[in-house]
Amino acid sequence: MKRLPLSALEAFEAAARTGSFRAAGEELGISPSAISHAVRKLETLMGAVLFDRESRAVHLNTAGEALTRHIAAGFDEMRQGIETVASRSGNLLRLHCAPSMAAQWLLPRLRDLLAKQPGLEVRLSAGIDYPRFEHDEFDADICYGPPRQEGLIVIPLGDETVTPLCAPDMAAQIHSAKDLLGAELIESDNKRVRWNNWFQANDIAPPSPRGSRFDRSFIAIAAAVDGLGIALESTRLAEREIKAGQLVAPLAGRTNDVRYVGHYLVFPRVAKARRSVRMFAHWLTQELALPPPKI
Repeated sequence: MKRLPLSALEAFEAAARTGSFRAAGEELGISPSAISHAVRKLETLMGAVLFDRESRAVHLNTAGEALTRHIAAGFDEMRQGIETVASRSGNLLRLHCAPSMAAQWLLPRLRDLLAKQPGLEVRLSAGIDYPRFEHDEFDADICYGPPRQEGLIVIPLGDETVTPLCAPDMAAQIHSAKDLLGAELIESDNKRVRWNNWFQANDIAPPSPRGSRFDRSFIAIAAAVDGLGIALESTRLAEREIKAGQLVAPLAGRTNDVRYVGHYLVFPRVAKARRSVRMFAHWLTQELALPPPKI
């Protein structure tokens, strides 16, 4: 065999490791039928069947297990070699992030991250879409809401506290939850926790919609700073404004806040071989006071 069928071997290795053509396809960004076709091609080339196929599952046979032992070691060697060369060439991290998390939380910490990791190069793209990692455009994503793609490593980024926030002069007029019924309430259209949820958590019938509406949390936070109303926002995203005294939580300790997991760090299983991804995952969880990730 003069030329190694690398694409077919990659498909076989992923299927053997995950135990599923579907999971292998999701990991490699191709369809399960493409995985099946690649494995069939490899079996024809080798003259040996590698999987025992059932209606909904595949299992390695003796020949497949023997081949797996050899190529798994080979792929591990190649991944380590690529990682070594990549780390020498600047340790690139290609990161996708939800817009408000990027603007409000990540960017203020980016200088500290780069200071702690000399040579690290970060390419950051913000958007509400969910990258599927099909074309190897990104190494990792901080997404808002649970990821929609299967076969990824998923690290929940801890609870966020959602509470009413407003400018200090407006806070003087708010003494109880019922004071919000006639107030200008800023609504974040893409927020998973809305004003209706907060009023229900405090056993109050939600009022009719009144106030400004924005499609991004960072805009709603800026609007609240400018005195346009009261925003229902994550204290994580608004931490700079709270620390600077631009926003306050007028009902802190007097009403029920809503806590939920809003953001997740996700990346393909193959990306965990990249030192920049592992380093970023450990830095991120440390910044959020979360247990270190098991990757």
